Amino acid sequence: MSWGFLRDLLSGVNKYSTGIGRIWVALVFLFRLLLYIAAAENIWKDEHDEFECNVKQPGCENVCFDHFFPVSHIRLWALQLIMVSTPSLLVVFHVAYRENREKHHNQQLYKSPGRIDGGLLCTYLISLLLKAALEVVFLVLFYHLYNGFKVPPLVKCDLRPCPNAVDCYISKPTEKMIFLYFLVATSCLCIVLNLSELSYLICKHSIKCYLKRHIKKHQ
Repeated sequence: MSWGFLRDLLSGVNKYSTGIGRIWVALVFLFRLLLYIAAAENIWKDEHDEFECNVKQPGCENVCFDHFFPVSHIRLWALQLIMVSTPSLLVVFHVAYRENREKHHNQQLYKSPGRIDGGLLCTYLISLLLKAALEVVFLVLFYHLYNGFKVPPLVKCDLRPCPNAVDCYISKPTEKMIFLYFLVATSCLCIVLNLSELSYLICKHSIKCYLKRHIKKHQ
C-alpha cells in the first residue's frame, strides 16, 4: 500500500494546526504510520499460515482462524489510520475553497489566510470531533472483535467441521500483544490530544469574543 497521499495530507494540514495539532500529526506519522510500515506488516503478514491446530481435519483450521480473527489486526489498523486522518480533508478542502475564492475575486478576502478563524475554525473543530469519535469507534471495534485487547497463545475451537474441541496456536502472541497495546495507547493519546486541542480552540475563541464585546461596550 502507498502511504504518500496520507503523508501529504497530514503535511498540508500541519501548517494550519496549533501546537497540540502538530504533536498529533507527529504522533500519527512517526509512531503509527512509520511503525506500521517498518514492523507491524512483517509481524502479521503470515498470521494465517502460522496459525496451527492440533488436528488435520480439512477445513477445521480455516474455520477456527476465521472465528478468532474475523478481520486481520493489521488491516483493521491500516483502516483506522486512514479513517482518523480523513477528517483532515475537510480542512484541506476549506482552505482550497478560500484560495480559489480569493483567486476568482483577485483580491485578499481573508485577513489572516494562514490562521484558523471564521468558517475555517468551525471546519477545524468538526474535524477534531470526527477524529476523536473515529478513534473511540475503532477501539470499541477492536475490543469486541477480539474479546479484549489481548492475543492469547492458545485458543480452543469446537466449530464444525472440527471433530471435537481442538487446541489452536497463534504465532508470536507476545510480540503481537505488545504491538496491540501500543496501538491502544497511541489511540488513547490521540483522543486526548484531539479533545485538548478542541477545548483549547473553543476557550481561545470564547475569550477573544468576550474581549471584543468588552472593548466595544467601553468604547
